[in-house]
Amino acid sequence: MSGLQDIEIAGIDGGENPVPGLAGQVVLVVNVASQCGLTPQYSGLQQLYTELGDQGFAVLGCPCNQFGAQEPGTDEEIVGFCETKFGVEFPLTEKIEVNGPGRHGLYAWLTDAATGFSDDIEWNFEKFLINRDGEVVKRYPPATPPDDKVLLQDIADLL
Repeated sequence: MSGLQDIEIAGIDGGENPVPGLAGQVVLVVNVASQCGLTPQYSGLQQLYTELGDQGFAVLGCPCNQFGAQEPGTDEEIVGFCETKFGVEFPLTEKIEVNGPGRHGLYAWLTDAATGFSDDIEWNFEKFLINRDGEVVKRYPPATPPDDKVLLQDIADLL
């Protein structure tokens, strides 16, 4: 795979792949979970999406249940939680695995040695910044909040 645009992944409702709609945008890819101590980051992610969307920025949330079984819900439950609790409007993918033998192709690409970010995903809410050309340019640890000054500056530099 040469970039984000080459990724095949279903939307959370089993529907259309959300990735083609992100072509040419700066994208923050985040593995998310509804029952994690970091779950309040959904608010900041939605705020970024709302404030920067018209400048060509998007968030792609990827539900994952691999860390402490903190995303046990069905697609409907995940969507309902995200919309009612945090007003999430950014695209969510199908629930995926981000580590191990069942690692989804998206995360196989994000953590490929060629990207320079080859370590396994540490926990929920780890973030990858993708430039407008669909290339991975930065990785942020799970505890990095969406309003982190470095993250915000990195996004601004790409917009």
